[in-house]
Amino acid sequence: MKTVRMMAGIPALNAGLYRKIRFLVGDPVAWIEVEQGTSVESTLILRDIEMDRARRAANATRVASPAEFMPVGGLSGDRETATAQSAAELIRRLDCKTVVADRSLPLIFAEMLSRAGIQVVCDTEWGLIERRQKDAQEIEAIRFAQKITEEVMTLACRTIGSAKAGADGVLISESAPLTSERMQSMIDVWLLERGFSSPGSIVACGPQGSDCHEHGHGPLRTEQTIIVDIFPRDKKSLYNGDCTRTVVHGKISQEIAAMHSAVAKAKADAIAVIRAGVTGQFVHEATSKSIESSGFKMGFGPEGSPDSYTSMVHGTGHGLGLEVHEPPLLALGGPELLVGDVVTVEPGLYCKAIGGIRLEDMVVVTQDGCENLNSLYEGLDWS
Repeated sequence: MKTVRMMAGIPALNAGLYRKIRFLVGDPVAWIEVEQGTSVESTLILRDIEMDRARRAANATRVASPAEFMPVGGLSGDRETATAQSAAELIRRLDCKTVVADRSLPLIFAEMLSRAGIQVVCDTEWGLIERRQKDAQEIEAIRFAQKITEEVMTLACRTIGSAKAGADGVLISESAPLTSERMQSMIDVWLLERGFSSPGSIVACGPQGSDCHEHGHGPLRTEQTIIVDIFPRDKKSLYNGDCTRTVVHGKISQEIAAMHSAVAKAKADAIAVIRAGVTGQFVHEATSKSIESSGFKMGFGPEGSPDSYTSMVHGTGHGLGLEVHEPPLLALGGPELLVGDVVTVEPGLYCKAIGGIRLEDMVVVTQDGCENLNSLYEGLDWS
């Protein structure tokens, strides 16, 4: 029995496709795998000027151009349509009436297959498990990305911790006010010089940090919580890092210290239960139990809650790899964890009157536990 599978799209934009072929290109491609008995062969169809490079680097048995599978009537002048037409023609020549595709297949490819009389069956899970179970090469790429993330995090937190406070409480560094925007630019430039890109770090001071996805703006101030969340991408490997620390310049209030202690404990308690076979929900429940045992709440407060209401309003973490946010989730409904899952553990507490505290590490799931890729100081005082 012959089974034909297909992935298609632009590898530079489609992380699942890129992981399958391990070849980066910004034009449309089609990857077709034919399995018959013990024989498995794959063909990568892509632009002719990329073929030599693909033959050297791509994960495919054969590399071809769209012109090699010219349908009756010829190919479209549109590159994506032409690639879809040639993929359909290849499968037609295999005398195959059904092809299995993953959830990311572009509609133009499905349309050309349909016109060729080929039925598309979507395997909604194809590629997801493979992407979750990182191989040794991927884990090393993530380990390096996290190392760089910790280094730039150290730069950012020490810059904040060693700044001077003006009479109005605004932090001063190198004779100028230290703002979220200055810190974000410093982070971006440092990463760029080391071959990393940054989609925009979070440097959120005081009440701004009570919104867990507020990127921050304006002056940074002494005696207030400052959440620093950095999630850069290695432009060479395409794998991501992700780390969060919280800094307080100057005096740390009892309220802030209590929030920080609860978050640090919750992070440790969540990491302690992570291993293959437990669910993401189970890990999140351990976080919730820890937060509540420290006297804080989970979830958004009822309407009309005072600004002093303090709670954790998000899941415990998420998968990470070629994208910053990937399956699995460490949250309600989170699936069973697998060996090779790479997940963040990032509990937080948020209070409109005070701000936010979040700490984030990244771990690799193993059969008996997990490996923490972070070794960075997690305290509030970075002076």
